[in-house]
Amino acid sequence: MFLAFKEMRRAKVRFTLLTAAVGLLVFLVLFLNTLQNGLLTAFVGAIRNNSAPVFVYSVDGRRNLQGGVLLPALEQTARQVEGVGRAGRLGQGTFTVVTRTGDQDAAIIGYDLAGLGSPAALSSGRMPERSDEAVASESDAGKGFALGDTVTVAPGGQAITIVGQARDVQLSVSPTLFVTYDTYLAAVRTRNPTAAAPLPNALVVEPAAGVGPAELATRINAASDELDALTRTAAADLAPGVSQVRLSFRIIFALLAVVVPFVTGLFFLILTVQKAGSLTLLRAIGAPAGRLVSALLLQVVVVVVLGLAIGIGGYGALVSGGGTGGVTLRFETSTVITWAVVLGVFSFVSALVSARRVLAIDPIAATTGAGR
Repeated sequence: MFLAFKEMRRAKVRFTLLTAAVGLLVFLVLFLNTLQNGLLTAFVGAIRNNSAPVFVYSVDGRRNLQGGVLLPALEQTARQVEGVGRAGRLGQGTFTVVTRTGDQDAAIIGYDLAGLGSPAALSSGRMPERSDEAVASESDAGKGFALGDTVTVAPGGQAITIVGQARDVQLSVSPTLFVTYDTYLAAVRTRNPTAAAPLPNALVVEPAAGVGPAELATRINAASDELDALTRTAAADLAPGVSQVRLSFRIIFALLAVVVPFVTGLFFLILTVQKAGSLTLLRAIGAPAGRLVSALLLQVVVVVVLGLAIGIGGYGALVSGGGTGGVTLRFETSTVITWAVVLGVFSFVSALVSARRVLAIDPIAATTGAGR
């Protein structure tokens, strides 16, 4: 321990820069992981945290809620599949709404059965009980969608009152309102009063007793080649763009997971090479190899722990603001623990290369010039 800290005090600039570099890399890993989760939630949170166990799209919609419609014949086919308990229509559109903060676009999702197509849980307030009431995304409260606020659908002037809020239920990174199906139809008519009633974008289904969501989705898909039934989790994971976002971030995470231990291991390897002469002399005067290795590994632990502390502290300070650009960022304890363990283990393993070099030192080399 004396050797480890003595050397760190003598080369404090070198060790400080390494610790800062590790801290920056840890910060980037944690921030990017949280950014990925926030982006995916803002894209498909309305599906992932929905109360419907199964979503039924038309194949033409390509699993995009707003991008497809369900023809009456297909809807009837899905409803008649054995194992369907309850089935309700789901309609979704993007509308311009006037709020207390100004005009903005919002996604309005209409469902016609209570507890089937609505948010799975509320953070405050209640579910809509009549027309012109809505549940809004909790993260959009500051944009004019707080509990008790009233928004107006343009240009028709339909007023919708926010009576409840739910967590992580955005769609397409937009303020999102869950309303009754009648309210959704009224919102559509504000844009085109003479248009016929729109077809539903999807069907949300609840399995009958004894039937699982995955089994029911398989049965519905077998009933028609034009139906695309997915469990709630699959509907969120297979939504357009989700897999591409995940793949991009996974490549970044893989690179960063390699960079942190590589930087740490390379630093100590170079340091070991530079002080090969002094290490040889220490071995020649009787210093045990185990003591020199333990001093090296202690330095690795100190650098990694301090780097983690710096990175986690910066990450916590950044996400304490709650998010930006419509993306909610939260401190994720499980992510911090996972990456701390992964980076700590990888850094320790990479430092073993330097430890092996120390163990390979031959004390007799001090008499041949290597220790002079």
